[in-house]
Formats: sequence, C-alpha cells, structure tokens
Amino acid sequence: MHNDSTGEKRFASFAPGYWPGVTPENWNDWRWQLKNRVTKLEQLEQHLTLAPEERAGVILSGNKLSLAITPHFFNLIERDNPDCPIRRQVVPRIEETATAPWEMADPCGEDSHMPVPGLVHRYPDRVLFLVTDRCASYCRYCTRSRVVSGAGEQELHTDFEEAFRYLEKHTEIRDVLLSGGDALLFSDDKLENLLRRLRAIGHIEFLRIGTRVPIFLPQRITPELCAMLQKYHPLWMSVHANHPRELTLEVKAALERLANSGIPLGNQSVLLRGVNDDAATMKALVHKLLMCRVRPYYLYQLDLIKGSSHLKVPVSKGIEIIESLRGHTTGYGIPQYVIDAPGGGGKVPIGPGYTIFHDEEKIVIRNYEGKIFEYPEGSAQPAELAGESFHE
Repeated sequence: MHNDSTGEKRFASFAPGYWPGVTPENWNDWRWQLKNRVTKLEQLEQHLTLAPEERAGVILSGNKLSLAITPHFFNLIERDNPDCPIRRQVVPRIEETATAPWEMADPCGEDSHMPVPGLVHRYPDRVLFLVTDRCASYCRYCTRSRVVSGAGEQELHTDFEEAFRYLEKHTEIRDVLLSGGDALLFSDDKLENLLRRLRAIGHIEFLRIGTRVPIFLPQRITPELCAMLQKYHPLWMSVHANHPRELTLEVKAALERLANSGIPLGNQSVLLRGVNDDAATMKALVHKLLMCRVRPYYLYQLDLIKGSSHLKVPVSKGIEIIESLRGHTTGYGIPQYVIDAPGGGGKVPIGPGYTIFHDEEKIVIRNYEGKIFEYPEGSAQPAELAGESFHE
C-alpha cells in the first residue's frame, strides 16, 4: 500500500481489531455492528487506557449526549493515546460539562425556523427534514445534541404527515435534505417509503441525505440499499469524514458502491482542535476523499454548541488551512470554508483575501504564490477598441 503525507497507510482495514473472536459474517452485518456498539464505561476501560477527563466525561455523558461507538469506528481508536484524533470525536470528556458564554443549545436557530415538528424551513427553496434522533455513533460536537440520542434537553417529535402536507402546499420548495439523526439507520423499506412519498410531490426536484453511516457503519451500504436508492434520482448524499484515518478499505468500498449507483457524493468536515486543524492532515483527508470519489464540499467552523469549546479552532487557522490547499492541490479537493451564522443566519463563506483592490476600472488580485495581477473591469465595445480604423 502507498503512504500518504501523514505517513498512514492508505485505505487499511482495522478489522477485527478489538473484536478478535467475531466471525466475518457477523462483523459485516450492520445490525450486529449496531447491537455491539460501545455504550458503557466498562467497555471503554476494557480496551482503552482512559484519561481522568475521559472517565469523568463518560460518567456524565448520559446527561447531554449518549455514548455509542460502532465496533468498526472503535477499531480506529489508539489504545493508549488520549489525543488520538478519532478518540477526541467520540469519547466524552469532562470539558463537555462546561459552557462558554457564547455557546447555545440551538446554535443554528433551527427550532425558530420549524413551521411543523421536524421540518426546518430556513432557506427559500429548501428544507431540512429531521426524520430520526438516532445515529450509528455520536459525535461529541453534535450540533443537534439537544435532541439527538435521547439524552438531551429536548425530544424530537417529527410529525411526518404534517410535514408532507407542508411540503405539498409550499411549491417553492425544490430540495429536501433528510437528516436527524441519520436516515440510513432506517430499514430499506422504511427509507424507501419516505423517499417514495417525497418523490410523489411534483415540485420537489431533488433529494439529499446527510449521513455519517458510510463512515461509522460502512456495512450498512449494502448492494440492496444502493439498488433501492438508485430508483429515486436525482438523489445526492453528503457524508461526514474529519480525518484521513476514517477512510478505511471498508469505507472506500461503501462509498464506491454509492458512487457506482449514480449518487453524487460530497463530504462535510468540521474543523476540530486536535483532529484536523493542520494543513497536512487536511490535505491527506481531501486527497483520500477524492480517491473514494467524494468531492470535499464544506469545511465547517464548529457550531457554538454547549460544551464544545475544547474542540474549537480559531477561524484564522481555518483560513490558513484553506490557503494551504489553494494552488497546492486540485481545485476539486478544496472545500468551501463556512460559518453557520449563530442564531439562524445560514452558511456564510469564509476564506483568504485574494482581492487587494477593486473599482470600476480594474481589480487587483494575488495568487496562491503571493504574486500580484491586474484584471481590467471595463467593457469596451468593438468600435472603441478599433478606433478610427473602424470607419475606414
């Protein structure tokens, strides 16, 4: 296998890892993976050397966001390294119990844009459909920790029939994003019933699924699931990988099955301290994503969710990372860096400043090397360009 810039072997398999006795049949069964998730302190301590901050965080995790890690993803965790970038994403820490003054329960203002339970209508032509509050594993920085996993301060009570009636009535809606929680935890039949109902609404042009299942639970991406999804095109999918180690052989195969079924794939990463907040890691991640036929789509600044300050990265660092990619790798590999404006302002793109001066006559720009260029802003007509020769 080839080595990437971080020294990791590309697309390795980590199975069976901490589960040496499991049969391949069970390991590759997504229902077995869900049934055997790590959900308790004693399971963590059986395999990992926990830091005191982690042990205390696990004990208190049920008060905010449940602990759950699939065996597949758990195998990526380094046993004796509390700074392991995979571990920081899924193992609770006591810092989660501290709330900074700027943190909120609903940082994206979704509850205030919810005309019917479970349906968020924040942008003019598209909606977010929260179809479940369960995930395969729980990210400790989850934007919806108030409703996800059943441990938060709210409960998700999606009214599906009321949501369908709203969608039928509002003909300006052309795009529906299924999220939650994770819709790919539904059975094939339940998910197909949902997609069929949405496809029956004539003005809905395309559907999207936001999911981390291909990363947490690649066994779920079965040929049968892909064949079903293929019937509901145009269907797009946004997956969520933050670190190159997450892109295992099994994940690559799952993503390829989706791509071979005609589903365009984009990746949404969250910028996280100690996970992907350096240029080398981000470059390795986007390169591996492209090898998996996934286009890096968004790099999110961490939402201001309660208890997430220990994972927050300065915006200046995010801009620096984007600048390290621009001109140094293919444009397909450069995600758009965005802040989801606190309180419900929507996604705002943030990036390096390449414009030095701009008026009605010209724009002065710099490239990735720092060289300066001038581009004329005027729009002279052919007669003006030809001068007197035009009349001869």
